[in-house]
Amino acid sequence: MKIKFKDDAPVNNGLHNILGVGTTVKGDIITDGDFRLNGRVEGNINCAAKIVIGPKGHIDGDIVSVNAEIQGTVVGSIRTSGALVLKASSIVTGDIYAQTLEIEPNAKFSGVCNMLPAEEKSE
Repeated sequence: MKIKFKDDAPVNNGLHNILGVGTTVKGDIITDGDFRLNGRVEGNINCAAKIVIGPKGHIDGDIVSVNAEIQGTVVGSIRTSGALVLKASSIVTGDIYAQTLEIEPNAKFSGVCNMLPAEEKSE
């Protein structure tokens, strides 16, 4: 008989990870759940769900996720296996790889865009 412990529960549990304004992380972040960045990250982010870079959020590094919404600044590549949304306040300097892409008016993007076929997944 297998005993199930509380720690065996799914990691996400409907909760989101948030890095607040005024907080800086130097290093890579890996998460299985949704992630919202309102602070600054100097490193790469690998998110197995959706990542939102808030208007004051800033990342110097690459992003790999299922879906992404960028409102702040990204200096690095963005790779999503699903949807990528660049909001009007976003500034992206780097290449993007996405299955679907939405760019609002006034969003700033400098790089190369590659649209991935539906069967290709992010690495």
